[in-house]
Amino acid sequence: MSRVIALCFLLLAAVIGFLHIDSRPVWAPFAAASFQADEALDEPALTKTKDSIKDSVSPPQSNWLPDTGAASVHAASMIALKDGAVRAFWFAGSREGAADVSIFSSVFDPKSSSWSAPIVVMDRISAEKGLSRYIAKLGNPVPARLADGRLQLFFVTVSIGGWAGSSISAMTSDDEGLTWSKPQRLISSPLLNLSTLVKSPNVMFTDGLLGLPAYHEWIGRFGEFLRLDAGQVIDKRRMSSGRGAIQPLVFVNDAQYASAYFRQTRSSGLPKKIPVSHTENAGQTWQQAEDLDIANPNSAVAGLVLKSGARILVLNNIENGRYRLVLLMSDVKSEQWQTVEVLEDDEALPEAQRKEFSYPYLITVNGDDAHLVYTWDRKKIRHRYFSGAWLKQAFSKAQSLDDVASSPEAQ
Repeated sequence: MSRVIALCFLLLAAVIGFLHIDSRPVWAPFAAASFQADEALDEPALTKTKDSIKDSVSPPQSNWLPDTGAASVHAASMIALKDGAVRAFWFAGSREGAADVSIFSSVFDPKSSSWSAPIVVMDRISAEKGLSRYIAKLGNPVPARLADGRLQLFFVTVSIGGWAGSSISAMTSDDEGLTWSKPQRLISSPLLNLSTLVKSPNVMFTDGLLGLPAYHEWIGRFGEFLRLDAGQVIDKRRMSSGRGAIQPLVFVNDAQYASAYFRQTRSSGLPKKIPVSHTENAGQTWQQAEDLDIANPNSAVAGLVLKSGARILVLNNIENGRYRLVLLMSDVKSEQWQTVEVLEDDEALPEAQRKEFSYPYLITVNGDDAHLVYTWDRKKIRHRYFSGAWLKQAFSKAQSLDDVASSPEAQ
């Protein structure tokens, strides 16, 4: 009987939620900062790039986020600061989901190419006090820049059960992350407000509101797109269905059209490729599309769009395991992804000795470059920096090799 009552309660919540969503007006278009429609790569631009890049381009830089003394670290993210520096966030503790996990932050100085000493942004006890509710664990920090210039940090908290019992909380900063406001819980459902998590960067709308990709792991595993105003969820839309697609990454193409790439969580026997959804009305509705023909082993993907129109994708391009991590690039016209750098690869090692390279996160500071952070064997967070010149050169080289491989003489 209790199960029947619970099911009826869930159905009622779904109906109320649907009516709540369906009554909302048409959304504002995506903001121009989310895409670069006027500067998309074309053939003349590519030719100019190939002719102008010299062989003396500096290689990518690589270093580590500062050690916190914790045995386990995971889920790093970043945001560009107003002075050109980069602030990173990640969680660390004795293990993922442990009561001693805290969210840390550090700032990267591009002049000295070094990270500042880590500080604790949020821990379980502080979350309990700020949210006035029991918190068992926390994780997945994701920063955003609000239209008024303030920083906002989203993070996941769990009061009961595993990650499927999560909800999203948020706090703001007026001083670029030095201090933070009291956290507030996002209400994403009129009744249950359970099993909502965040992993990927937000997008902006022309009315200054945020579009936050989120996902569920309870009952179903699917993506949702939250429309936020001052830390309040004013609307949400389903991005996928079923139990096979979480942690959506949104690529905005123009004011109305965007694509979402997901981490696949499909059962055995189903394709281990990247699920895709599209929207043609600025996120108000999403339609499932054909899988991206790149392997995915139930692991997060990261991406960004440069102001040139070129796109970057970082992921584990294997069907099982997380022992290889690669950087891919494409231009918006061809949508053909090409590997330009193998970041990590332990395939040659025995399976028991392979390390995990996972949870990548990408940002750009000037629109041409790329900062990448990712989990390194659950023990460290590796940071890599790719200059705009290096990315152009690497993309041009990959295109040239692809042209040679596809030419009639190579067949």
